[in-house]
Amino acid sequence: MKILIIDRDELNSQMLSSKIEALGHQVKIESVKNNALSHISRESADLVFLDPSPLTDPRPQILSIRRALGNYVYIALIDSEHEESLKRPGGANVRITKPYDPEKVKQILTNAARINSFIRTLGDDSIDFPSAGGIIAKSAFNQLFLSAIDRADRYGEHNYAVFIDVSNYADMLEKDGPYYADYAVAKMSSLLSTIRRQSDIIGQTAKHEYALLLQRPQYETEPVDAANRFAEELSKLKTVRETVESDPQISVKLIELPSGNKIMSHQITLHA
Repeated sequence: MKILIIDRDELNSQMLSSKIEALGHQVKIESVKNNALSHISRESADLVFLDPSPLTDPRPQILSIRRALGNYVYIALIDSEHEESLKRPGGANVRITKPYDPEKVKQILTNAARINSFIRTLGDDSIDFPSAGGIIAKSAFNQLFLSAIDRADRYGEHNYAVFIDVSNYADMLEKDGPYYADYAVAKMSSLLSTIRRQSDIIGQTAKHEYALLLQRPQYETEPVDAANRFAEELSKLKTVRETVESDPQISVKLIELPSGNKIMSHQITLHA
């Protein structure tokens, strides 16, 4: 990934940069925020680490970064360990304190890549999937997904997404052919339509993937309960026939928005 660090603290910037470069990413450091905006408009970025000090409200700077880039970019807000003025992310995906914990930095890189991948997939308008059986089109789900991310970082809402897919779809295509691979996806889709609640927002996000959007859950365990409920029902599905070489593998992942943190996951193998 291309990563930009915006921080007046040269020593801390170098320390953070060395940790990121050791993981194989490209890093650019800018101490002047106007120079950083110019860099973003020319070079783009996949992830921005931003120290907004001496300002206490990072929101204007975050909006400037996203306007300069022209699209959504994952932003990690930096503050010192004892900074009390930054009470909420203010539009950032996540916050990180100095001194930097290497594991926290690694997690941010992973989560940023995950969110970026979701946004690229959902925003690819070269292919859409029509609404059917209570499952909305990818284009419609994309707008709701972006809105959920924006509301989560703007207002501090706790939003989540459950991604459900036939994770070995490519193997099934190769070993069993398109009929059985697509039939496995169709069976999964049919079950999702049946077990979804009226309030559930589900969209088809890829050929073999569906996503459930959970906005403003009413109680703390609701997202985990929802992911577990879908995983339990999906585990009751059977394979298409006994002679297929690849048993369908269904993945259920619960992702926190806007951080991209994976809260939990299930891997389900369907048998005849």
